Amino acid sequence: MNIEISTCDHLELDEVIALYQANHWSSAEKPEQLLPALQNSHSLVTARLDGVLVGLANAISDGYLVVYYPHMLVHPDYQRMGIGRQIMQAMQACYKDFHQQMLTADGDAVKFYQSLGFEKAGKTESMWVYAGMEH
Repeated sequence: MNIEISTCDHLELDEVIALYQANHWSSAEKPEQLLPALQNSHSLVTARLDGVLVGLANAISDGYLVVYYPHMLVHPDYQRMGIGRQIMQAMQACYKDFHQQMLTADGDAVKFYQSLGFEKAGKTESMWVYAGMEH
């Protein structure tokens, strides 16, 4: 399996929506905001297999101290093949010297992110104002 990881990929709306729908992420219901949000991220990493988008992640950052990783998705047909790990390793390489790398994880994703060095933030509680049901 030849996965191409890129930090300078061009995304098409239909392939992004298909990836988000396959993962049942509610962001797919806001296509007019989703693609610009990804394109205007501080950084964006994509994964392609034979030219087909199978995963992506984005980062929001002040550019110096703090980075937040809001989205990391791998198509369900390609999960547990190391693609998510490659995507996040590319992201973490960009921000390796930052004071703080943050994300929100739930379910099976918690153990995955722990394997990459993330840990629960002390007594910190996740909080949000959110207009969706899932992701």
